[in-house]
Amino acid sequence: MTKPSKKPITLTYQRLALFGYIGLLILMPTWLFILAPREGYSNGFVFAVYILPLLLPLKGIIQDKPYTYAWANFIVMIYFIHSLSLLWVSPEEIIWVALELIFATAMFVGCTYYARHRGQELGLKIRKLKDELAEEKAAHNSEKKD
Repeated sequence: MTKPSKKPITLTYQRLALFGYIGLLILMPTWLFILAPREGYSNGFVFAVYILPLLLPLKGIIQDKPYTYAWANFIVMIYFIHSLSLLWVSPEEIIWVALELIFATAMFVGCTYYARHRGQELGLKIRKLKDELAEEKAAHNSEKKD
C-alpha cells in the first residue's frame, strides 16, 4: 500500500520545518564552535547541550514520519528559549541570535502544521481524552455488571 501524496499546503509546511531544522543544524555548530566559541565551556558540553538534541529527530525526519515532526517541537523549544534569553543578555551577538530565533520559529511552525496535515492525509488520529475516558468508564461498568 502506497502512502497518499502530499497536498501543496503539507509540502509547504514540510519545507518550512526543514528550512528551520537544517538552518539550526548548520548555525549552531558554526556559531558555537567557530564564530563565537563559548569561554569556560568544554566542546563536549557545548555539543551535548546545543548540538546533540538537534540530532535526535534526524532519523524520523529523514524517514518522513509525522510523529517525529510533532515531538521535535519539544526539542526546538530549547533553541527558541535560548535565542530569546540571548536577546537580553548578549546584544553583541544579535545576528546569530536573530538567525537562531528565525530558524527555531520556522521549525516550530513547520513541524506543528506538517504533523497535523500529514497525519490527516495518512488517516492518523490522536483520540480525544473524553473518548478514552468514556470507553474506560463503559468497560468498567460492564465489569461491575458481570
